[in-house]
Parts: sequence; C-alpha cells; structure tokens
Amino acid sequence: MADRTILITGGTSGIGRAAALALAVPAHRLLVAGRNPVLLEGLARELRSRGAGGVVTFAADLMLMSGVRALAAQVRAAAPRLDVLANNAGAIFDTRQLTAEGFERTLALNHLAYVLLTQLLLDRVASSPDGRIVNTASAAHRRARLDLDDLQSGRHYRGWRAYGNSKLMNILFTRALARRLTADPATAHVSAAAFHPGFVASRFGDANRLLFKAAIGVGKWFARTEEQGADTLVWLATAPGAGERSGGYFHERRPGRLSRAAREDRGGEGLWEETERLLARGSS
Repeated sequence: MADRTILITGGTSGIGRAAALALAVPAHRLLVAGRNPVLLEGLARELRSRGAGGVVTFAADLMLMSGVRALAAQVRAAAPRLDVLANNAGAIFDTRQLTAEGFERTLALNHLAYVLLTQLLLDRVASSPDGRIVNTASAAHRRARLDLDDLQSGRHYRGWRAYGNSKLMNILFTRALARRLTADPATAHVSAAAFHPGFVASRFGDANRLLFKAAIGVGKWFARTEEQGADTLVWLATAPGAGERSGGYFHERRPGRLSRAAREDRGGEGLWEETERLLARGSS
C-alpha cells in the first residue's frame, strides 16, 4: 500500500526488526522505537539502504509510562498522520520487580504501554483513511486467567504466568478497542487487530537468570525465524482488506484460536476499567 507512515515499537530486535526490514520500501515512512540508540542507528542505516521512503528512530523506555508519553510526544511532532501503529515491544521476566513508577514490569511493558501509546496517538491514526492498530499477542494467552484485583501479580508471580496474562490482556484490549472504534463515527474507519507470531528464535527471554534463559534457549532450536514471526504483522499493516477484520486475532494470516477467557467481552470491559485506574494512578 502506497504512502504509509508506520510506527513499530520494539523495532531493534526480533519480529519488530524483521517487520521493519520487510516494510522498507519507497512508499513507506518507517518510525521505529527501541531502547538502544546504537541498535537504532544501525537499523536506520539498513532500512535506508533497502529503500525505505523515510526513517525516523526514537530511543524510548516503554517500561515507564513517562517513556511512553515522551515517545508519543516525539511521534506527534514527527508525523501528522499515522497509518499503522504496531505495538510490538514486549518481554518475559522470571522474577517480579516493580518499575520506578510502581508497576510490575511485565504488566507495564506488555500491556500498559500498548494501551497508553494507543490512546496518545489515536487521533494520528484516525487521520489516516485506513488507520490500523496492530498488537503483538501470543498463543500463550490460552492458559491465562486474569485476576482483575491482582493485575500486578503481587500474590502469585511466575514469569510464564505473568507473560501469558499480559498476552491475554493484549487480546482483550484489542477487542474492547475495536468495539469503541466502531461505535465512534470519528474512528469507525480505524481497525485494531492482534496476532500470534509463533515461538520465534530471537532475543526473547535473554534478560533473565541463567536457568530460565537456558530453558527458553532450548526451545529456540525448534523455533520459527524472525521473518516468519513478523509475516502476519506485515500483512495486517499493509494488505488490502486486512484492516476490515477489526477486533480479530490472527496467526499465519488466518483467524487464530482464542481461549474462552479471550472471548469474554465482560472480562475485556473489566480490564479496560482497571487499566484506566492504574494509568490514572501512575499519572498522578
């Protein structure tokens, strides 16, 4: 699709980087956010060498809501219109720690950052005649069960459980967002979709203790490539007609299998309300 401005978070590694490289064509202006300025600089050079129509990079720590707000302000200054917002940054943590703002790390990076960045940039996405919001979720959501009274995992923390819960949140948020977009005439043309990239051989899980990291590393011997994992993201961002499936969850360009919890609209509304409460607390 021609003349697309696309923002990808978590763009310096894994499927974010693979998606950026796949989207590096003259018709696309790529905005890439990541934590490491050196990696961002190298990626920008590669994207330009591949023919991207424009490249802007942003160093941002999306584990902090202050970092999300700073990124949104920079994106707003750089792009009056945003055709695609790809919320992709994420991680798994084997130990429970709180950010400086008091949020559990998995919740902050994998869910709260998605919600807040989407809210802050929604008017830019709505400025596009075919605005699309793409959220990286996971089949790990299938074993998740949310406790709305303990989204911070203060009572029972396990790395995989917290990660799976965050991916369920991604899907519930996507579905709740799609309902709201459709109901508002100002945003009815904007779509929201989530996708499962598959288990990808990337740096996923590397920032953990040795045994946890090693266990994930064994699985990477049998994992998909980063390019394979990014394919559905690229398709949702650019394919004609893909934006007509708002609220959907996809894997390999087809509708994916949702757990019962992921299909519960009541749970999505409860999550929306609790997320708003947490974000309001964090901004006070």
